[in-house]
Amino acid sequence: FNVIDDFNREGLGIDFAVSLPAGRVTRYLGNLAEYHGYPLTIRVVNGPEFTGKTFIDWAKSHGITMGYIQLGSPYQDGYVERFNRTCRTEVLDLYLFNNLVQGRRITEEWLTIYNTERPHS
Repeated sequence: FNVIDDFNREGLGIDFAVSLPAGRVTRYLGNLAEYHGYPLTIRVVNGPEFTGKTFIDWAKSHGITMGYIQLGSPYQDGYVERFNRTCRTEVLDLYLFNNLVQGRRITEEWLTIYNTERPHS
């Protein structure tokens, strides 16, 4: 689960897990918000973790407007699609992770490099 800031294209976080139900997604976004603050709007796909009551209630309780991309239209979320591709080719395709802890550590290290050592065009 990748979270980026569309404005400055900073990767805010990567939650590396086997399953990402709405409760886990909202907890992760809440943790990110403690550091970055709550956004005014979140743009997401129409997956069940984002369209269910848990996520919608969480967003409403924090005054967050939901922006859903149309089904089959990933270009409407181009920044995160590009970020996902970059993460896949530079991390996920290069490693065989022994466990989730190792996967989280490697993706966190990569995210730091992504945000600090490379230009964002």
